[in-house]
Amino acid sequence: MHRLINLLTGPWTTYILWLIRSQGPQRFGQLRKHMPKISAKVLTERLRMLEEEKIIDRFQEETIPPKVTYSLTKRGKELDKILDEINKIAKKWYRG
Repeated sequence: MHRLINLLTGPWTTYILWLIRSQGPQRFGQLRKHMPKISAKVLTERLRMLEEEKIIDRFQEETIPPKVTYSLTKRGKELDKILDEINKIAKKWYRG
């Protein structure tokens, strides 16, 4: 439990998961547009951490430049209910 709570409460982590969950697979630039205050360094760190935890997949197309897309893994999709509940509470508390 402790490990999961630490993972989800890291800066930006839950919001990154929510974006991928609600918007579908995302590229790095798309995530940055949704989170203009996050630095590229922090976003990269969070994505790597989520990939290491097998919560997201990183798919790289062999193009020039390479296209990288992030999506939820089966394990990541197990967080759907939690993310939905957080979203419901956020809408209730912070309407507008």
